[in-house]
Amino acid sequence: MKIVFPELDNPVVKEAVKNFPDIEWLPANSLDEAAEMVANNEADSMISGIDYSSRDVLITYRNHNIKITSAFFSSCFVCERINLDGSETHFILADGGVNKLPSKEQFYTIIEDTAKTYEAFYNDTPRIAILSYSTNGSGGKNPDLEKFHYAIDLIRQNHPEWYIDGEMQLDAAVNQYVADKKFPGSKVAGRANVLIVPDLNSGNILYKSLEQFAGFTVAGPIIQGFEKPLADLSRGSTANDIILTIKVIKTLLSKGN
Repeated sequence: MKIVFPELDNPVVKEAVKNFPDIEWLPANSLDEAAEMVANNEADSMISGIDYSSRDVLITYRNHNIKITSAFFSSCFVCERINLDGSETHFILADGGVNKLPSKEQFYTIIEDTAKTYEAFYNDTPRIAILSYSTNGSGGKNPDLEKFHYAIDLIRQNHPEWYIDGEMQLDAAVNQYVADKKFPGSKVAGRANVLIVPDLNSGNILYKSLEQFAGFTVAGPIIQGFEKPLADLSRGSTANDIILTIKVIKTLLSKGN
């Protein structure tokens, strides 16, 4: 398994990659050089971003001949935390890194690709919550409802093996006590493991809040929709964030995602 990482000299990256001696780490002098290595099948994947802006990384991915296999490309964040009782909380959040105001078609693709990432990485059934300020109509008219319902109906049609529900507030999605009051009967509310936000603003703010205030380790953005799994990083990524990112990319490569 070969992964190109242009920032191999970064001390945080050095600390992370030493945990994966089974991966052949390839250097590159620039983002363009690294992306060309992926496009030419010299590397199986690419991770970058700790010394570059997300805009620069994403433009590089888009402008090189890395095949796009989805209708659109998107991003997700894998979020994990060990709780005080030793249990683990984990879920995947999207899209907080690519699509600013997704159309209904983009929204569907974000959901589908993120659920596939969850299924591949955790080997578990996705329970997808469409997040909003409102739960099951409680907030009245919502300009995003048409987009939500379009995507929900299409996911249920194309992936009956998954669970999806919405719209719902974050507490209803992850807290069973709240879910029983706000969204009784839902197979997702209170147990969601895939969280889909309506726009880039809410997704980016939420994932950084999880890192900064709630003690989550966050992988990504994992860039979805290309022929090969790719990753961007936040410039504030820790070694643990990068380690989790590598674990995700490694798993997706091993499963052919």
